Amino acid sequence: MAVHSASEKVLAGLDPEQRAAVTAPAGPVCILAGAGTGKTRAITSRIAHRALSGEISPRHVLAVTFTARAAAEMRSRLTVLGVGGVQARTFHAAALRQVRYFAPRLLAGRAMPELLDSKVRLVTLAAARVGLRTDRAAARDLAGEIEWAKSSLVEPTDYVVAAARALRDTPHEPAKVADVFTAYEQLKRSNGVIDFEDMLRAAVWGIEEHPDVGEQVRGQYRHFVVDEYQDVNPLQQRLLDAWLGGRDDLTVVGDASQTIYSFTGATSAYLVDFPRRHRNATVVRLVRDYRSTPQVVGLANAVISQARGTEARLRLELSGQRPPGPEPDLRIFTDEPAEANAVAARCRSLIDAGTPAKEIAVLFRVNAQSEAYEKALTEAEVPYVVQGAERFFERAEVRQAMVALRAATRSIPGETPLPAAVVEALTAVGWTPDTPPTGGAARERWEALSALVQLAEEYAATPEVVPIGEAASVERPVTLTDFTEELARRAAQQHVPTVDGVTLASLHSAKGLEWDAVFLVGLAEGTLPTTYAKTVEQVEEERRLLYVGITRAREWLWLSYAAARSPGGRARRPSRFLPHLDRSGGTERASGGTGPARRPERRRTQIVSCRICGATLLAGPDRKLGRCPTCPSDIDDELHERLREWRQRVAGAQKVPAYVVFTDATLVALAERRPARSEELIAIAGIGPRKLGLYGESVLALVAGAGVDDVCPEKTFEISS
Repeated sequence: MAVHSASEKVLAGLDPEQRAAVTAPAGPVCILAGAGTGKTRAITSRIAHRALSGEISPRHVLAVTFTARAAAEMRSRLTVLGVGGVQARTFHAAALRQVRYFAPRLLAGRAMPELLDSKVRLVTLAAARVGLRTDRAAARDLAGEIEWAKSSLVEPTDYVVAAARALRDTPHEPAKVADVFTAYEQLKRSNGVIDFEDMLRAAVWGIEEHPDVGEQVRGQYRHFVVDEYQDVNPLQQRLLDAWLGGRDDLTVVGDASQTIYSFTGATSAYLVDFPRRHRNATVVRLVRDYRSTPQVVGLANAVISQARGTEARLRLELSGQRPPGPEPDLRIFTDEPAEANAVAARCRSLIDAGTPAKEIAVLFRVNAQSEAYEKALTEAEVPYVVQGAERFFERAEVRQAMVALRAATRSIPGETPLPAAVVEALTAVGWTPDTPPTGGAARERWEALSALVQLAEEYAATPEVVPIGEAASVERPVTLTDFTEELARRAAQQHVPTVDGVTLASLHSAKGLEWDAVFLVGLAEGTLPTTYAKTVEQVEEERRLLYVGITRAREWLWLSYAAARSPGGRARRPSRFLPHLDRSGGTERASGGTGPARRPERRRTQIVSCRICGATLLAGPDRKLGRCPTCPSDIDDELHERLREWRQRVAGAQKVPAYVVFTDATLVALAERRPARSEELIAIAGIGPRKLGLYGESVLALVAGAGVDDVCPEKTFEISS
């Protein structure tokens, strides 16, 4: 009885879909879990319910995830539920444990080879062996390409064909990468070391080729749970299949709309194909979002609803469960410095109003974007931390560039324009202003140095004012020496250690995290999606990145982009992934910027949500009504009839069709929303300042209860030309 009571207690508080996932019968179970829908609660409750009911033994469970933090969270929750002994580990940790345990048996008594922490050193040596000179960034890109190949079960001899088939953007000519790959494998063997992919392969080999090892592993682990299943790569799936050994007590959980690591070899194909591979699978969809407000959820649904491709087959439409919150803001700025300054100012106001700094995040597409926000937050005296990357001025390539710039002050003529001088100095460290190199790390290095050139352009636009007398002054162009001193000042300011602060992070490193307030910045074409996304599949992954960013926000969400990178720069378009939104009539004047003058106006786009269910409204008629077409109407029929009669009289007096005065949709919106003030009236789409002046007084009087004869006695309405 006590055991039954304990297992039933696990079910308390679960929603119907979570309960279905927890109580699904033994065998293959696929939980499609949207962002914020309580997937960790569902899978830990499933393990606990089965263990406490006596169906399984906790020591026979292996729960696998992708980060040590997630594994620790799983173990913690199981402990709270009263279940100990479950092994919750990452794929690599589980494989390492098994290989170490069986090494004496698998290696005929020899010690297990040393495990490489990083491939970069050996890849550099391998590249040199095949006549390829590389810097650290290029070596990192080659290492990443080798990791992709090994994770995809591609051998060096098959690399060229596999890379072409996968449309890889290779850091060098594919045949040369294959040569480096071959040399790397040879160096590894001669040095007696293995890498992480070798360790996973060794675990597979030990189980598949040694029956006694396979029998012992499968005797120990009989029930499997895999978190974030959309991120599994072919090598990890091969290991999972080896663990299972043809059995099917497997629970997987994932969200195809959060597939954002395909460049590493991860694929959602195993999640998408799970019901086909396991014909008797139970599939449960978790769609109740407990993390974000309905307004945030509505925007996330609107963005991902446009997705195409394989992952879109498992697209989930989330349903927000929290009370309504503020509407997401879409802000448009003249340039990136103005955008960064506005974000910093808003962070400051949120913190002053009581939001903890650690509950605020600024998310961007590439790490090179962080510098503008580091500077703006520093000047606004807002503490910050950089997640998953070094601070801009701590990056090796930036430190190297600053040394080169200081050296160039002695060799480049002082009259050289600052941007040209910076470009000349950076050329000495291998940067060129032309097309960026292929490969992620090399491209990030190029972008970081490009950011220094942009800083120089902005700094050159604000010449120093030098006094030449008591009442006179003259502008002096800034020099390379001035610029190096400015960089040193910024670096010193941003090296101040912080403990609790606003999080600066790339969208990739934000996966799995959440904050009360989220700023999604730089949402312009060429940045999101990046210009390097050339195939349909790559563009769709960029869309999913934005979706992941939106779903990080619990309550307050800001989306922004700058019309130009720097003041006066070339115009850019907003990201194609943003919903097509109407512009509101109001504008606000931007604060901050790079010079003493006030910046031009910024435009604000208001995202409209259904006043009944909170979903984001995109269609014009729906935005006018302020509700979804499927949500119940609360129209005042008597007011609607008076408005129709009034419109007919006005149209007759003006000798125009009735819709010229107000459309039918506008009349319905007026009768539903019943505005009491001019501000509420003009908030209804289709009623601008002109119609407010013509008809506002009469409409407000009708809403307040006046009769048609009271507001339009035999008078004629005139329309100014």
